[in-house]
Formats: sequence, C-alpha cells, structure tokens
Amino acid sequence: MMIHEITAKAGTYKARKRVGRGRGSGSGKTSGRGSKGAGSRSGTARKTAFEGGQMPLFRRLRKYGFSNARFEETFWIVNVKDIVAHPAFAKGGTVDNAALVKAGLVRDDSRNLKILGNTPAGGLKVKLAVTANRVSASVRRMVTEAGGSVQETGTRRDNVRGIDRNSEDKSPKNLTKKLKRGKKAGTAAKAPAAAAE
Repeated sequence: MMIHEITAKAGTYKARKRVGRGRGSGSGKTSGRGSKGAGSRSGTARKTAFEGGQMPLFRRLRKYGFSNARFEETFWIVNVKDIVAHPAFAKGGTVDNAALVKAGLVRDDSRNLKILGNTPAGGLKVKLAVTANRVSASVRRMVTEAGGSVQETGTRRDNVRGIDRNSEDKSPKNLTKKLKRGKKAGTAAKAPAAAAE
C-alpha cells in the first residue's frame, strides 16, 4: 500500500523550512546562505535578469516589431525675436522655410518649421507674412496685431487627423476606424428602434 492510496490529502502539507535555528534543525550555522560574501548578509537583492556582468539575454536578442520612432515629428525652431533681428526681415516680408534657409536661420527644409514667440524689445513693429507648419499662439497674436498674417500648414500628423491649424476649432475631424465603427453601430441600433416606434 502506498501513501497516495490512503488519501488524496496525504503529503499536501509541507512543513516550513525553519532556518537560523541551530545545527540541529538541519539548516543550521549558515542557514543555507553559504559562507561569507554579500549573499550571506541581510538586505541583499539581485536584479532578476542579472547575468554576472556578461551581456544579458534581452540585449543579445534582436529587437523587432512596430515602433512609432520613425513617425516622430521633428522641427526647426525659430524665434520671432531672431527673425526680426535679422537684416532680411528688418522691414518685414514673407517668413517661410525657404526665406529662413536663405537668411541662414534654418539649415534646410528636411524638417517641419515651428515659430515660437519671444517678444522683441519694444514689441513687433513690422508686418510679417508667416507661413509655417506650427506657430505658437503668442506669435499669431503678435503678428496679427502688427498687421501681418499667419498661415499654419500643419504637420503630416495634423493632415492625417484632419486638424485645421488656422481655425478656432483644432479638434481632429478624421476619426479613427474604431470610433467610426462604434458610431455606425450606434446609429444602426437606433434605426430599428425608430422604425418600431
């Protein structure tokens, strides 16, 4: 006869290992910690994936899958104060990517253009026709008060989402497929109810 044939519960209880209770306990003296070293002391911790200093597995394996990194929007940032201080715009004029590249305020047209507002000394006195991907609210206010105009073309992300940067309502007009699907499902559910009434 075997112990498991007596009862299903036999052997389910296992006594807790009592460490640090002397040599007679079976785990005495060093209490299963070995002798000396950091591991034998209290308060030690070890990183889960630590492999003794060699290159860990998660760094040896190739990384693959989707990443948003290549969709990151990068900008050339130019300040209104710097634009007005430049001789090319001292009397106003058109401020766009090509004009800023020609003036040397922007390196090239490889990135989007963002114009930020740092008020020039004495305020903005010249008329500027600003065309950029993004323009801060303070720049828009300064330029329009000085009699100029501001045209925001928006970034690729803005265009995909249907955001008009020049309007007061800058909420996205192109809803995602998920939201459209939910909207259609809601209207489809309402239609039979209306017909029944």
